[in-house]
Amino acid sequence: MGEENFLAQSQPLVYSQIKRNVEHERLAHAYIFEGDNGCGKHEMALWLAKRLLCLNVDKGNPCEHCVNCRRINEGEHPNVQLIEPEGQTIKVDQIRQLQAELSKSSFEKGTQIFILQQADKMNPSAANSLLKLLEEPPGNSVAVLETNILGKILPTIQSRCQILHFTPLAQEYLIRQLEEKNIPKNLAQLVTKLTNSYDKAVEISENEWFNETREIVAKWFNYLKNKDPQAFIYVQKKIVAQAKEKEQQQMIFAILLAYFQNERSRSLDNRQKTQHMNDILELILQAQKKLAANVAFQGIAEQLALRIIG
Repeated sequence: MGEENFLAQSQPLVYSQIKRNVEHERLAHAYIFEGDNGCGKHEMALWLAKRLLCLNVDKGNPCEHCVNCRRINEGEHPNVQLIEPEGQTIKVDQIRQLQAELSKSSFEKGTQIFILQQADKMNPSAANSLLKLLEEPPGNSVAVLETNILGKILPTIQSRCQILHFTPLAQEYLIRQLEEKNIPKNLAQLVTKLTNSYDKAVEISENEWFNETREIVAKWFNYLKNKDPQAFIYVQKKIVAQAKEKEQQQMIFAILLAYFQNERSRSLDNRQKTQHMNDILELILQAQKKLAANVAFQGIAEQLALRIIG
């Protein structure tokens, strides 16, 4: 799927706004792209860079084939500067180097674009240095700051940028994207109940622990659904051993919740069964709250099993 098709389908409002602003020469000198990982922020930043520098714009979109589009895709165009955290933070030296690069006269004809990935990870010195750059931007330049935590970016920086909010990917669209990556539909349906980020969904689906665990939880789900007393024994036998860390324990309840949500969707024509599924979903949600409150995982899981099997 082409980049513009991905953006048009996943972020239609932002895509149409940016496209319109370019066409009418109404671009801001600085933007903040805010949204979850994998929602299209970086794709949009690269699309904008290519749109501004493309030699053969086609129906308002970059051609993807000219020398400029290819160089941007390969990270080799001198007019496009990409800054990302070195270790845990973006450091002041990185912003100073950016300022030095932007002041050079060796740029090719056209707009200068600089993109800060994970802009919320700027240390205070870097943020103050960037603020000065935004207060006196180079003549023909556009800045794009990407973040999934807007509140961690200085209000003074926010006030000098146009903020565009990227919505989470719709579940149906995300499932199609995952299937195009050859992820089986049943697995795609499960991971999209756990995250609405494409990148995170791919990461989860390829995780060895997750794939082993979802099969173990599927067996537990069947015991619970059939009110089999084995459900209680299975907690001690398999579930506890599979989840040593808090994050893993949270994931087990999340997977179980997803399985019962699917079961509920299959029983909507049966009012009594739907109500029963609603009751079970409420019990799992209560279990998640107890885990968040640091109640012992084994005790929560055993109590949940007993309540479901009655």
